[in-house]
Amino acid sequence: MSHTPAPPTAVAGGDSPPNTSAVVAVLAFAGIVVSLMQTLVIPIVPELPKLLDAPASDTAWAVTATLLAAAVATPVMGRLGDMYGKRRMLLVSVVLLIGGSVMCGLSESLVPMVVGRVLQGLASGVIPLGISIMRDELPAERLGSATALMSASLGIGGALGLPAAAVIADNFDWHMLFWTSAAMGVVALICVLLFVPESRVRTGGRFDLVGGVGMAAGLVCLLLAISKGADWGWGSGTTVGLFVAAVVILLVWGWWELRTPEPLVDLRTTARRQVLVTNLASIAVGFAMFAMSLVLPQLLQLPAETGYGLGKSMLVAGLCLAPSGLVMMATAPVSAAISRTRGPKVTLMIGVLVVAAGYGLNIVLMSEVWHFILVACVIGMGIGFAYGSMPALIMGAVPASETAAANSLNTLMRSLGTSTASAVAGVVLAQMTTDLGGYALPSENAFKAVLAVGAGAALLAFVVASFIPKPDAAGPGEPAAESAPEPAAVK
Repeated sequence: MSHTPAPPTAVAGGDSPPNTSAVVAVLAFAGIVVSLMQTLVIPIVPELPKLLDAPASDTAWAVTATLLAAAVATPVMGRLGDMYGKRRMLLVSVVLLIGGSVMCGLSESLVPMVVGRVLQGLASGVIPLGISIMRDELPAERLGSATALMSASLGIGGALGLPAAAVIADNFDWHMLFWTSAAMGVVALICVLLFVPESRVRTGGRFDLVGGVGMAAGLVCLLLAISKGADWGWGSGTTVGLFVAAVVILLVWGWWELRTPEPLVDLRTTARRQVLVTNLASIAVGFAMFAMSLVLPQLLQLPAETGYGLGKSMLVAGLCLAPSGLVMMATAPVSAAISRTRGPKVTLMIGVLVVAAGYGLNIVLMSEVWHFILVACVIGMGIGFAYGSMPALIMGAVPASETAAANSLNTLMRSLGTSTASAVAGVVLAQMTTDLGGYALPSENAFKAVLAVGAGAALLAFVVASFIPKPDAAGPGEPAAESAPEPAAVK
C-alpha cells in the first residue's frame, strides 16, 4: 500500500511575529533542563541502595527506567507534535518532567523513585520538538545557529549538570536534587507559555496506536537487553530472548508501518539516503560521545595509589567536564556558519574528526587535571559541530509537516548509540582490572581501550557521513532546510 501523507494544515499564529531571540533562548533552556535530569542522579547512584533501602540491582532501575521511557517517548512525542501541535506536546513534556521531579523529591522508597524517573524520561521529546518549532518559526538566517544550539543542549545540560548535582548532593539532602529539577521545570514551563508560539504546520490525521505500541515494545526489549546484559550475562536466556524478541517485534512493526496509511514513522521518508545515512552516523556519534562522560570522571576520581587515577572528588571531576558544555554552546554559531557555506555534511565530518582527535589526545594525556579539561573541551567542540549539523541534514530531507517525527527518530538513534557504548564500555572495564587493596578496579589499559573504541566510533561516523549525498543529489520532494513551506493561515 502506498503511503500518501495527509496535507499539512496551518494554525493561526497570532497577529504579531514572535520574538525570535526569546524563542531560541527559551527552547534551548528547556532542552538543557531536560538533559540535566540525565546526570542528576549520578552523584547519588552509589548511595541509592542505602537511601531507598533496596538492593543495588533494583536501584539501578532509577537510571534504566529513564533510558527506556525516553526511548519510547521521543518518537511518540515527535509524531504527536506534528499532528496536534508541537508547543502543546512541548508543554506536556515539561509538565511530565515537573511531575516526575516532584515524585522523586517526595520519595523515600524504590517504587515512587522509579515511577518519578520514568516520568522524567518521558520528557525527552523536548529537544526534537524544540528544533521543529524553530524550523516553523525562525527566519532562515537564524535557523542554523538556533537548531545547532538546541541540538547541542543535550550535551550542554549533561556537562553543566554534573558539577551542579555534585554541589547539591554534597551540601543538601539528596531530595534537593529533584526539587531543583522541578523548580527549573516550572521556570521552563512559564517561559514556554509566555514566549513560544504554537507552530503553524500540522499533519492532522489519526495517531498510529498499533505502531506506537509496537515500537515501544521493540525498543524496550532492545534497550533492556543492552543496558542489563552485563548484569544478567550476555549469553543468558533472558538477554538472548530479549534480543530475539526485539528483532521479531521491530520487523513486524516495520511491516505494519509500511502498510498503514498514517504510520507513526514514515519508513519511506526514513529510507531516503540523506535521512538513513545521517541516522546511522548518529548512532556512531552517540556511541563516541558517551566514552567521555564515562571515562573522564572515573579517571579523575580513582585513587592516586593506582598510579593513573588522580584521586579527585566528584565535584572536581564535574568542574573539569563543565567547560565542554560551554564550548558546545560557543560552537553552535560556528557550526551553523560552516553548514551554511560548506554544507552540514562537511560540518558533521569535521565534528567527528575532532572527537576522534580528542580521544587520541586523552590516550597520551591523562596524568594532570588540565589534561582532562583540554580533552573535554576538544571533544565538546567536536560534539558541538556534529550535533549542530544533524538537524540541518534531517530537515533538508523531510517535509516541514514531518519535522518533529524525523528529528525525534534522529535523537533516538543517538540514544541507541549511547546505550550501546555504555554496555561495551562496561564489559571492557569489567574484564580488564587491577587489584588495589583487595578491590578490583578497571586498569589503565581498560580506560585506554575504551578511549580507543570511542575514537574508532567517531572515525566510523566519519566514514558513514561521507556517504551522505550532496544537496543537489537529494531525492524528489526533499526540501532544503532553509525552504520550509510557508503555510497559509486557517481562517
